Amino acid sequence: MAGKSRSRDRIEPSFSGRDRREDDEDDFALDDEDRIDGRRGAKRSSAPSPKPSRSRTPERKRRERREPPERDGGGLFALLRRLIYWCIVLGIWASIGVAGLVFYYGSRMPSASTWSIPDRPPNVKITSVDGSVIANRGATGGEALPLEQMSPYVPQAIVAIEDRRFYSHFGVDPMGLARAFVNNLTGQPIQGGSTLTQQLAKNLFLSPDRTLERKVQEVLLSFWLEQKYTKDQILAMYLNRVYFGSNAYGVEAAARRYFNKSARDVNLGEAALLAGLVKAPTRLSPARDPEAANARAQIVLQAMRDQGYITDDEVKTAMSQTPAKAKSYWSGAGQYVADMVMDELPGLIGGAVKEDVIVDTTIDKGLEKKADEALNDILSKQGVKLDASQAALVSIDGTGAIRALVGGKDYAESQFNRAVKAKRQPGSSFKPFVYAAALEKGLTPASVFNDAPIRIGNWTPENYEKKYNGEVTLATALAKSLNTVAAQLVMYDGPDQVIKLAHRLGVETELQSNASIALGTSEVTLEELTASYAAFMNGGYKATPHVIRRVTTAEGKVLYENTYDNPPRVLSEAIAANMNAMMMGTIEFGTGRSAKIPGWQAAGKTGTTQNSRDALFVGFTSNLTTGVWFGNDDGTPMKKVTGGGLPAKAWQEFMIAAHKGLSPAPLFGSGQFVADPNAIANQPVAQGEPQPMQEQPSTIGGIISGVFGGGSSEQYPPAPVQQQQASGGPLPPGDVGPDEGYDGAVPPGDIGQGQPVHQGQPRRTTLLDLIMGQ
Repeated sequence: MAGKSRSRDRIEPSFSGRDRREDDEDDFALDDEDRIDGRRGAKRSSAPSPKPSRSRTPERKRRERREPPERDGGGLFALLRRLIYWCIVLGIWASIGVAGLVFYYGSRMPSASTWSIPDRPPNVKITSVDGSVIANRGATGGEALPLEQMSPYVPQAIVAIEDRRFYSHFGVDPMGLARAFVNNLTGQPIQGGSTLTQQLAKNLFLSPDRTLERKVQEVLLSFWLEQKYTKDQILAMYLNRVYFGSNAYGVEAAARRYFNKSARDVNLGEAALLAGLVKAPTRLSPARDPEAANARAQIVLQAMRDQGYITDDEVKTAMSQTPAKAKSYWSGAGQYVADMVMDELPGLIGGAVKEDVIVDTTIDKGLEKKADEALNDILSKQGVKLDASQAALVSIDGTGAIRALVGGKDYAESQFNRAVKAKRQPGSSFKPFVYAAALEKGLTPASVFNDAPIRIGNWTPENYEKKYNGEVTLATALAKSLNTVAAQLVMYDGPDQVIKLAHRLGVETELQSNASIALGTSEVTLEELTASYAAFMNGGYKATPHVIRRVTTAEGKVLYENTYDNPPRVLSEAIAANMNAMMMGTIEFGTGRSAKIPGWQAAGKTGTTQNSRDALFVGFTSNLTTGVWFGNDDGTPMKKVTGGGLPAKAWQEFMIAAHKGLSPAPLFGSGQFVADPNAIANQPVAQGEPQPMQEQPSTIGGIISGVFGGGSSEQYPPAPVQQQQASGGPLPPGDVGPDEGYDGAVPPGDIGQGQPVHQGQPRRTTLLDLIMGQ
């Protein structure tokens, strides 16, 4: 009984923490029917009642109705939680991946301890006699300038348009990258996020390939540059290496290329234009599209104003300073000189240029400009009318130093140097060598020759006007450029003797040994022809043409210095003086009258090749020897242009400008003929005009007087001409006139050699010679 009483009084356990309520059907508790032990429980289990099942079914339905709202609220927050969670996870993995890429690509680079700034390609700075720059040559096209030597507008413009936070970032600009990313996504103009430091790293060390590896290495190198160098050093390196188009690397090369001035001197508008080129050097080049270049320069000016570098007034002024279209190529006559220097430089310093060097030249920039202006002035006025498209000029002093050189009409159009590299027939401008050889064999300026038709083999040279003057002196024959007399002289001298003398004076080109050399049929360059004339001007010394005086390194070490201060003598003083007096006649009363210089003694010789393909005038004062050539590159004949025409006029225009402000000085010998070779020594310089010797034709009385010793026929010994017959091929036609050479077949080389009649002093003219017209 007691056990039953305790069983009835026992409190049943509950799984709910809440107070049990009668009406709360959601509570879960065990009752008697749920028990598995006891008899009553066994009975109930054998006859289950459907009531509990009915009570549980609504309970589950109510739970299902309550659960969806509970899941909705928790699902939104769970989604946010999951999103944040996965973002963090992905961020971590991304960081690990980026770190891995950086480590991988960084491991492919050399050790940072071995990093160094590569040497800038060597530059050759070419200067004139006054130290001003003629040109720069080398891979960069310009020398490197310290930042403080540049115009202050240049670095300001570059920073304003390329990297406005340059002085505040650490090599990489996160804000710039973000701005570029947003602009590119929103369809605004595409922008790059590279800083100046990154651009410098790319230019110095990396290829232009757009790859992930290159970008990673670019960032690492930027950090290294920022750690090792100051901001100003980085900016200076950038400005001296960045590409500005037209083969100009560095701001100095670009300034000289587009503005023909140093980067030290560029103004605000020019600096803005240069800064604008960095974005697209080829497309925005002022040589290609000046409008696009100017539009970009205005954007740069606005950026400079926005950042406080300049004011509104300065912007307006700068816009008016923006330069016009630049030439498509390097321009100016000095570029011919620069090319000439680069051709000669390796041979003078013993190899290729390995460091920055300074080449001091003999060029006078003032004379160079005057020479260029003189040629282009004549070409612009008469060139088209007379079918002359090109010209060249060389001006040399008595030592052989080239003071001015113009290789063509316009270097930007044609870089071929016609003054140095073009070999053309000199025509009658070669005759002074023939006459000088005759004087060395004993003739004098007053020796008389017969200007009459002559036949040498099958060759019958004729004067230009097809007229003959009879007996004339050598002085008159040279002044009037008589072809028949020149042909007689080359027979008298022998072609080999003429060639030897020409080589001795400075002609280095191989010459053909034949009779037609008297009319200048062998090709030579204008430079060597002009230098050979300088031997007449300086009194008989060889004037080796040279343009380089000295070559030094940037530190001042001398690599080369010329040694032309002790030239050899190549002509006697008497012959030099007599040749000067004879060539003065060319300008005074001969074929070169257009070359007269008021107040100055001048001498020279005209030259014209067949059909006026080439026209030359080479002449000199006591100050300069200058040669001028006119013609066409393809050899097309000009319209009756002779050496006494366009070349003589250009020569005169240049020489008058070159001698402006100088005190006139006479030529060597003062224009006087010299009979005694020793009479010229220590002779005081005369100030008068030259007095050419008058023609002294042989007369019967003179001959008779000479026979009996009472005359003076030996003072002016005439040279008889003997008809020469020779076999050979076709010979020059007879219409080769004064100042005309021949560009076809020439007489054989043995004509005029080995004539025994002319050994020693020339024989006197006899009565029989006079009667026979010889």
